Amino acid sequence: MLAVMARPKRDDAELAACASEIQALREQELQEVGYLGRLFTQFSLPYKDPGLDKTVWGRQSGAYRISVQPGMVLEDGAPQSYGFPFGGIPRLILAHLSTEAVLTGEPVIELGHSQSEFMRTVGLGRATGGKTGTIGRFQNQTERLLRCSIIIDYRDSNANQRSKAIKLSVATSWDLWWTGQSPRPRRQGDLQPSLMPSTIHLSSEFFKEVIAHPVPVDMKVLNALQSSPMAMDIYIWVTYRVFKLEEPVRISWPLLMLQFGTALADTKQGRFQFRRDFKKHLEAVKSFYPDLKFIVDDQAGLTLYPSPTHVLKRPSRRLHAI
Repeated sequence: MLAVMARPKRDDAELAACASEIQALREQELQEVGYLGRLFTQFSLPYKDPGLDKTVWGRQSGAYRISVQPGMVLEDGAPQSYGFPFGGIPRLILAHLSTEAVLTGEPVIELGHSQSEFMRTVGLGRATGGKTGTIGRFQNQTERLLRCSIIIDYRDSNANQRSKAIKLSVATSWDLWWTGQSPRPRRQGDLQPSLMPSTIHLSSEFFKEVIAHPVPVDMKVLNALQSSPMAMDIYIWVTYRVFKLEEPVRISWPLLMLQFGTALADTKQGRFQFRRDFKKHLEAVKSFYPDLKFIVDDQAGLTLYPSPTHVLKRPSRRLHAI
């Protein structure tokens, strides 16, 4: 499969300037409101590539566990892994597909008439080629996301008495044009035939989850944080957690590490590095969400306090968010 290059990270000054601009838009009620299914506020995807030799990747949030399996393809008669979706790009694609599903109420999502249009819509800006360009990474991550399968298990204290799980994929079918523009089919009587857009048909499980439990987020914040997938996940998670929070809630470091931990070992050094990384990314989120109230304690963990919701606009009139 294609090797994927990492997107350069924003420096602190650039991130601060971007946060100030987005906050000004929020105060003018000009947020770009998007949606994610409630399920994806508690779980997400790998931050870095787990490798083509891995067969499963997982995380835990409370009583819930997520397992992601990569798609497979036969090449020369031998099964080959497409690899896991990871990093900021599949998170942006998930947010875009979810938002379109909420706004249109339809499971078939049109993506534009060219790859460049699709990439601009998702938030990746101008398409660039070459070894370090955005085109190869975008194609690769899109294929990885659409071909993977996700299983979410629920385990309570009576795990031996009950088995509860949901298995889903993002899409059941897709038709994507990666080069140039899609062809122009000529219909009888058409003087200027219309372009055929690329499309993704969402799976019924994914579509139902998004439609039933849409959680509003600021798409500009996700775009700004796309080079830091942990920060993206923290922003989505705290936006959901404080929405209906009526009293302070404390989340311990072990629980945070189970949910947001990377491949760090559960050792003294690994736990120290996780705390350092989590606090750094939480501060980045705070720059975009200044009304967020919390306290971080190196021993106890994170305490969230009731805070003003970050998304000021009301959700689509067809749906009730969260």
